[in-house]
Amino acid sequence: MTDQPPMYVPAFSMKQRITMMANKYELIATNPDGSDGALLAFAQQKRMAFKEQVTFYTDDTKTRPVFSFKARKTIDLGSGYDVFDANGQTIGWFKKEFGKSLLRSSWQLSAPGVDASGTERNPTIAIVRRVWEFVPFVGEIPLPFIFHFDFTEAGSGQPVLSVERRLSVRDRYRITVQDQRLDFRVAAAMTVALDALQSR
Repeated sequence: MTDQPPMYVPAFSMKQRITMMANKYELIATNPDGSDGALLAFAQQKRMAFKEQVTFYTDDTKTRPVFSFKARKTIDLGSGYDVFDANGQTIGWFKKEFGKSLLRSSWQLSAPGVDASGTERNPTIAIVRRVWEFVPFVGEIPLPFIFHFDFTEAGSGQPVLSVERRLSVRDRYRITVQDQRLDFRVAAAMTVALDALQSR
C-alpha cells in the first residue's frame, strides 16, 4: 500500500441519483453545524457490469479521476475489492463476509493502520430486508429501509466508521469516521459499496 498519509474527513454525507443505466453518488462534506459543505467526490456505478469497478471523480463532469475501487476477480466477488488512489496505488481493501451475512450483512475493511469489521446495527431490520427481497414480485419494489453499519477495530472494539442511511425515497447516507487513520477515500469507497453491492 501507499505510504502517503491518510486524507482524513471526520464526517460527510452521500446522496444517490438513480438513472436508467447507472447509479450516481455524490460525496459531500459535512460542516461543523451539520449542514452540507463542498462536494468531495462524484462516483458512477454502471449496472450489470461484468467486473465491478467504480471510479470517483472531482465532480460530475468526470474529467479528473481521484480514486477508485475494483473487484479482485470477475466471478468470485467474495475475494474482495481493492481501493486505489489516483496513481493506481492500493490504499485499502474491503470484503463482504458471506458466511456471517446470512442474517446480518458483515464486511471486513482494511487500510494502513486500520483493520476493522462492520455489521448491520439492527438485526430485525436485516431479517425483514432479506425477506422482502425474496418475496416474488414484491421484492422488485424498492423500499427505503433504514439500515446502519458500525465498523469497529479488530481486537480493541474501538469505533472506526459508522454509515447511517436516512429515511428517504432517494438514498442518502450520513457517514462518521471516528478513526483518524482511516483515509476518506477508503471510507467513501466502503460507503458506496454498502449501497451498490449490498445484494451481491
